[in-house]
Amino acid sequence: MTLDVTRAEFHLHEARQRLEHARTSRMAQLRALGETGQSADDHLLSEQRSAMHRVLKEIDDAFARIADGTYGTCLGCARPIPAERLEILPYTRHCVPCRSRTA
Repeated sequence: MTLDVTRAEFHLHEARQRLEHARTSRMAQLRALGETGQSADDHLLSEQRSAMHRVLKEIDDAFARIADGTYGTCLGCARPIPAERLEILPYTRHCVPCRSRTA
């Protein structure tokens, strides 16, 4: 039982690291967008900023799921999200089948 708890803690530690990396990357992208010298009215620039803010919100939500013990559980079907998916997209809320249905 202690080994399972240790593994779970390790996986959550890895998830936190991936989320921190994703947050840092998105914040750097936002800073770069702000330094482009383009007009703030530029539609594409505005869309990119909005997308970055949405991802940052998803990252914050993932940290909240870690805190409340629901991280890694699909919000659509309540099954575990495969570790491979969480490695690629650590802030995802859905398994691939459920995400396909909501897209």
